[in-house]
Amino acid sequence: MTHPYFEKARHPRVLAHRGLITAAGEDSGVWENSAAAFAAAHAAGAEYIETDCQVTADGDVVLFHDATLQRLTGDPRAVAAVRTRELAEIFADHGGLLTVADALSAFPTTRFNIDVKTPAAVAPLGPLLVDHTHRVLLTSFSDANRRAAMASVLRAGADIPPAASAGSRTIAAVRALSAAHLSPARVLRGVDALQIPERHRGVRVLTGSLLRAAHRHGVEVHVWTVNDPDDMRRLVALGVDGIVSDRADLALATLAV
Repeated sequence: MTHPYFEKARHPRVLAHRGLITAAGEDSGVWENSAAAFAAAHAAGAEYIETDCQVTADGDVVLFHDATLQRLTGDPRAVAAVRTRELAEIFADHGGLLTVADALSAFPTTRFNIDVKTPAAVAPLGPLLVDHTHRVLLTSFSDANRRAAMASVLRAGADIPPAASAGSRTIAAVRALSAAHLSPARVLRGVDALQIPERHRGVRVLTGSLLRAAHRHGVEVHVWTVNDPDDMRRLVALGVDGIVSDRADLALATLAV
């Protein structure tokens, strides 16, 4: 059965990777995963935004990719060591900080793809997502983090679980089983999407056998991070269901969705 996350939405999917930073946004210092980047993605027509969550020193679940502030700010502190108010002040000139709750409220029609970056996010995510499971997909490189977050949402009283994308171990198992012409049905139980790079460390992750196996079991395949129009068209022609892109505007125009 198709999860509501995918219903009444355009196919192939275009997922705005950490929002969208336009040329104007880049010139004004907008950061990824900021309110301004999300607003730009929404204005471009993106139905899906891919994002990431970390937890601050106050226990707030914020939309931030890295475990530390180093890459964006040069500050080596962990996000977990920074108070939410201070992080908001840091983001103030770069598009605005968003918590998960902020994003769900500010963008009520957007479907969110949330990568659970830390086990600390598992417990607080449940109450935050309980009323939004129809428009949220949870993922993590860690299958354990993703499963724990799914369980947290259900414990909070959700009528249905969020959609789910598999972690690294599950993806590796599906690739190996499909290559051996064995059924991945057991490892795909509870999985709605495989979100993968086309290649990883020189190894092809996206294969015809993986794509066919996923589709036989009703699982979508999304490829990240694709910014070249020719690659977008080529992947969709292969049968890929979704493109995760830093250039959601370009992807939407290229795929005419």
